[in-house]
Amino acid sequence: METREYTIDAQGKRLGRVATEAASVLLGKDTPTFTKNTVAAVVVRITNASKLDISEKRAGEEFQTYSGYPGGRKVETLGHLAKRRGYDEVLRRVIGGMLPKNRLHKVRMRNLVVSE
Repeated sequence: METREYTIDAQGKRLGRVATEAASVLLGKDTPTFTKNTVAAVVVRITNASKLDISEKRAGEEFQTYSGYPGGRKVETLGHLAKRRGYDEVLRRVIGGMLPKNRLHKVRMRNLVVSE
């Protein structure tokens, strides 16, 4: 099977719109041969990630991680994460949250290429 490339230009678009489009293509929902238990042969490239249209309200949204220990909850806002790791990491986390959490999650995420 041949791997196809799907390119999304994020310039001036909202974060959620870009993320849902990418997640849908990574799942293979845009092909007539869609099956839940296989990884679609597609590479999704997102360009101009740093030029996303992110509102002030959305920039205050929080990402959290929990280590499992008491007091081990770490909270970081989207704006701070974008400064620290870049907009490509923001897109990865948002798109990763939209994909099913199963054995194919890592494989699908490897098919995502984000460039600033």
